Amino acid sequence: MVVTLSVFHPASQAGFADWAALLAASAADTEGCLGTDISTVTDGHFEPAVAATFVDEMACDRWVDSARRAEILRKGRDLGWLPSAPTLELVDGEAPPPGVGAFRHEIVPGRSAEFLDAQRELTGAASGFSGYEGTALFVDDETNTALSVLRFRTDRQLSAWVSSRERGEALDVLRSSLTHDFETMSATTAFGTTVRTDHGRIRQTPNWKSAMMVLLVLYPTVMILSRFLGPVLDDAGAEPWLALWLSQVVSVGLMQWWLMPWAAKPFRRWLDPVDGDGWRSNLAGAIAILAIYSACLALFANVTWLQFWDYMDA
Repeated sequence: MVVTLSVFHPASQAGFADWAALLAASAADTEGCLGTDISTVTDGHFEPAVAATFVDEMACDRWVDSARRAEILRKGRDLGWLPSAPTLELVDGEAPPPGVGAFRHEIVPGRSAEFLDAQRELTGAASGFSGYEGTALFVDDETNTALSVLRFRTDRQLSAWVSSRERGEALDVLRSSLTHDFETMSATTAFGTTVRTDHGRIRQTPNWKSAMMVLLVLYPTVMILSRFLGPVLDDAGAEPWLALWLSQVVSVGLMQWWLMPWAAKPFRRWLDPVDGDGWRSNLAGAIAILAIYSACLALFANVTWLQFWDYMDA
């Protein structure tokens, strides 16, 4: 999934909504578009912007490169709506462009006003930091979800803001309006490694965390495949060396595209090399995974129906 953002100079709001609706409609009519949104523009804190979500990058490119979009943008320039940044693309599972921070929020029903106030406070604090260029905020009142995108000139300046005391103090108010902590859009590999830029340096999930995540998924996967796929391959007459290879192909495929991404979601913050770097976070995540290890071991030790060795000669 790809979210593309077109951000414009914060000029007068008069007429922007109508023109932005035309731009959004051109995206909605493009094959592969999943939805569009126009940014929340209040009190001059947030940038006017239009977001469109597509199934993949090819669908996104069809709209971005379309003649219809180009014509609407030309009309916008005549009205004074000039792009304030190149078109941004946020791809699930990939880090945002340099200097861009993107955050997803789930708002407690009935607390949208508090959420907006907290976002204004964050925006006001961020604007005092070197390299700050603007924030676009998209709020969906029907689903109580939001996407905030802020831009700094460089990754180094973005990191200075993310790790600042001012941001930490403002986040306490923001978190009180959310159902759970916000999610940072960052690059996470299929095997549980998150890649972030911090103070101009590339950081990634510590190896011990990635190893714990792989073991968390690998053990039950191998046990279940040995119990259910192994006998099928034996009945089909596959030689042991071939049966083992086929089983590994299935296990790697399942882990790469389904099981590891699914299992890593609850541990997204723990795997983050910046947000999950504190000792409390490290300890809490490790204890949670150790508890799941124990549950898996107890399950396969006591449920004979899952013990593949009882079926090897059946």
